[in-house]
Amino acid sequence: MRVTVHEGIADIDRGAWNALAGDDYPFLRHEFLKAAETTGCVSERTGWRPCHLTLAHDDGRLRAALPLYEKYHSWGEFVFDWAWANAYERAGLDYYPKLVSAVPFTPARSSRLLLDSADDAQAAEALIEAAVLLAHERDCSSLHVLFPDADEVDVLENAGLKIRKDCQFHWHNRDYADFDEFLATFSSAKRKKARRDRRRVSEAGIRFRRLTGHELTSELLRTVYGLISRTFLRRGSAPYYDLSFFEALAETLPDNLLVILAEDHSGPVAAAVFFVARDVLYGRYWGSTGRYNALHFETCYYQGIDYCIEHGIGTFEPGTQGEHKISRGFVPSPTHSAHWLKQPEFFSAIGDYVEEEARHIDRYMDAVDSHSPYRQDD
Repeated sequence: MRVTVHEGIADIDRGAWNALAGDDYPFLRHEFLKAAETTGCVSERTGWRPCHLTLAHDDGRLRAALPLYEKYHSWGEFVFDWAWANAYERAGLDYYPKLVSAVPFTPARSSRLLLDSADDAQAAEALIEAAVLLAHERDCSSLHVLFPDADEVDVLENAGLKIRKDCQFHWHNRDYADFDEFLATFSSAKRKKARRDRRRVSEAGIRFRRLTGHELTSELLRTVYGLISRTFLRRGSAPYYDLSFFEALAETLPDNLLVILAEDHSGPVAAAVFFVARDVLYGRYWGSTGRYNALHFETCYYQGIDYCIEHGIGTFEPGTQGEHKISRGFVPSPTHSAHWLKQPEFFSAIGDYVEEEARHIDRYMDAVDSHSPYRQDD
């Protein structure tokens, strides 16, 4: 089977790519990846050199694809391998470049092996083999597949990659009629605390607007981008994506882009950026003009839960880390990544490491789950 390497998503027909990617995950859409690349946010200059793989049928139709990047650092991945890179350096070896199959700057589970037919095991195997071969050809140290769908984990492991386990905190909709019915599943103390958080925001005179990409004017986008940029700048870094990226998404994926804007009498004071999929809401970016009591929890979590309940969305993934999410009704959920390293000694050591790490993650998930706000009988 012939696999083609593409130096940019624009080299691949949009309709053909989207037919493989589907519409369950906005981050996999051709429009999303193209906006990231054409704005320069994802490029060789920023350490993400596109090298997407496609496999075609005999008649030229796309049979399978793999989003893939040659990486020169480990920023923006959210699966941390700095210790591995340091070990390579101490051994006098180069860890970079490496190959990474992921959506840049996006720690959200989604398909990586994009198949025309879900049971096309031969095509999936061909993509993985091609990625490993490309790693050899480009003198890359390794191949990493980040945040694959749960049903792809076994495929990747059977292909010889080592599986690494981690966890995030997700919210699940149990057909709640409204937010009060959701809170009724909490213990009394946790329910009172959540209501107190919401009341404090309301008493501060803050109100919320939900804006889709269709409603985001250039002026509003500049305001929102200015707010979320503050969060990055406070941490000493620039935003991964620039304003032109969000402008492109508002035009090409308006139904998938959602902004919750918090305003008081003086105007906007905070904003959270979300992406809407068929049955998942993804929280991505947040920023505010200052410190407001409980405003972060309300804007990023409670407003998102409200949105999911009103629209019948089953899962809310608010992003990485954050044990404070537990008390807001989010529960630990496993995530995975898959890894292949060219150096046999390091590959073997990594295999031992991820097995021990998985046991630690299991213990951690059990521990934090014991702090769940839900009533024991629920």
